[in-house]
Amino acid sequence: MDYLPLFADLKSRPVLVVGGGEIAARKIELLRRAGARVLVAARELGHELQALLEIEAIEWIAHSFDPAQLDGVFLVIAATDDNALNAQVFDAANARHKLVNVVDDQPKCSFIFPSIVDRSPLVVAISSSGTAPVLARLLREKIEALLPANLGQMAEVAGQWRDKVKQRYHRMSERRRFWERAFNGRFASQMAAGNVNEARRTLDHELENDNDNQGEITLVGAGPGDSGLLTLRGLQVMQLADVVLYDHLVSDEVLELVRRDADRICVGKRAGAHSVPQEETNQMLVTLAKQGKRVVRLKGGDPFIFGRGGEELQAAQAAGIPFQVVPGITAAAGATAYAGIPLTHRDHAQSVLFITGHCRADGDGIDWPSLARARQTLAIYMGTVKAAEIAAGLIEHGRAASTPVAVIGRGTRQDQQVLTGTLEQLEALAAAAPTPALLVIGEVVNLHGQLAWFQHSAQQGARESAVVNLA
Repeated sequence: MDYLPLFADLKSRPVLVVGGGEIAARKIELLRRAGARVLVAARELGHELQALLEIEAIEWIAHSFDPAQLDGVFLVIAATDDNALNAQVFDAANARHKLVNVVDDQPKCSFIFPSIVDRSPLVVAISSSGTAPVLARLLREKIEALLPANLGQMAEVAGQWRDKVKQRYHRMSERRRFWERAFNGRFASQMAAGNVNEARRTLDHELENDNDNQGEITLVGAGPGDSGLLTLRGLQVMQLADVVLYDHLVSDEVLELVRRDADRICVGKRAGAHSVPQEETNQMLVTLAKQGKRVVRLKGGDPFIFGRGGEELQAAQAAGIPFQVVPGITAAAGATAYAGIPLTHRDHAQSVLFITGHCRADGDGIDWPSLARARQTLAIYMGTVKAAEIAAGLIEHGRAASTPVAVIGRGTRQDQQVLTGTLEQLEALAAAAPTPALLVIGEVVNLHGQLAWFQHSAQQGARESAVVNLA
């Protein structure tokens, strides 16, 4: 280990910065965030530092460096483009046993600035000991994406309960278990949802009722298939799950992101195959949550768009189970984007309708005249089985048989296929497409040939996609 990681308390402590340009300004920004008293020695100040000087946020103590300026300061930073001056600062600081950093000159650093993920009061620092700062920055970006923005506020609230927890639990092991439950349970979920007052009440409740074993249900939209389209919040929730109920539309690459030791239960539905009844799924969610489990219901696309997510949460609400929802990218948005088919375009379609090819047996009749209107796009979920009926109904009520259509099979996935043709060919296209498939009807389909970027990437070896044109 080349450097010992330390977190220094700089509040109101004097720190000398030699230099007044952009590099110095970047370091001074970090020092000010840490509450340091910033002293600057520089021939002149750039615009950023001049603005800070005018509001007395920094002190410009001299126009040149003098070793005597090091007396009484806590840290020293040399941030000039003068190598000789930087070396002078380094030597003078070392002689006085002061920690010094010469920017972009790792051998002349007795301390270094790490890449920082700031969730104050939680702070994560990453360092390559000055050997690969770009790599450290890339790692910081990955960690930044994984850590919820509310972690700092969660830590602050938890800090306000430390004394209460100590009074309730005298043994350290008991306190540790309490906080583990809190940071992985309803308290954390409520903080993530912005329900700070409710989260505070949850901490009080769990302190008074340590045998309370109430779980919760989180409905998560998994997107149309590509794991890169999963939301950050969805990933975070999946990593905390005790059990995940998923359907057949959730891709294997998304399932790979589920917490490794979580139980996985498939409750998917497929036409013509055995499936779990919706009522049984609803009851399973409630039963698992009542066992104190953190239950994630992982649904393809978005759970509130033809996903029966509302029905499942109604069951949770009726049973008094806490719940939350993490939206996802719905198939109509994701699959068409990857196929290069904009759902709306001012030259072709001013509106888009999301409809399902499966309706309740006791549902109202289909409003064919509305669906057959020109200059609108139809995005039809679960429509392959009734493709012939859909095409016939639209043509009968005025939509031209030559209307462009596309059937996007396994949209956004590596084996995506886009089959294009006309409305009168919809049945044949649907029969040839792999599932799950989305039907797209409207003039915007003609833009596929120009905008199919995902197809082009595949031809370069990044992905594979098939395009079949039956027109």
